[in-house]
Amino acid sequence: MVHPPGNPDPAAPVSLPAELYSPGRLFSWPELQAMASDGVLTQLYQRGYLPPGARSTPHLRARALGTMIPPTIRQRVVAGRLTAAWVYGCAQEPDRLALLVDANRRISSLRSTRGCTFHEVRLGALDVVSLGGLMVSSPLRTALDIALHVETDRALPVLAALLERSELGVRLRLLRLAVEATPRVPHKKAALERLDALEAARPP
Repeated sequence: MVHPPGNPDPAAPVSLPAELYSPGRLFSWPELQAMASDGVLTQLYQRGYLPPGARSTPHLRARALGTMIPPTIRQRVVAGRLTAAWVYGCAQEPDRLALLVDANRRISSLRSTRGCTFHEVRLGALDVVSLGGLMVSSPLRTALDIALHVETDRALPVLAALLERSELGVRLRLLRLAVEATPRVPHKKAALERLDALEAARPP
């Protein structure tokens, strides 16, 4: 049996750091899978694993996502929409990565990347943050994109979760202003209706 560094005996009361393990120089993917089967590690996302009991954080989730994005394009894309919401702990684990590409960059060369959906967008300086070595859309930009582009039944619970997490700084009034300020897009009216539904569902 293979064990992570610093924990030769998984039964011993040793406190492990909240470190992300992924295939690389230390362990291969089959070794990580074996350790997960033995209960030595728990799977965070795809090829990213944590020691049991370690608390998942946005930084660790972003690092886990980064292991699935080819290094050649990692600095050219931004994790967005429901993928970014998962990084913030407000959505389910994504089946496919939603990656944003600034309109000033060429997107055609990226489309062959497997397991990813690319969206050509315009990104401002405040629309992107860096987490765990990966660029992620900011909480407000994430909420805006979900309100505009995700179907209502999936969008509402995620938007509610983003609003509930005070540390993310997303406020319904700011989100409404952001939607209203968005240049004419086909889904703008639907987005405002989703925000109306959110406001109606909030306690007085």
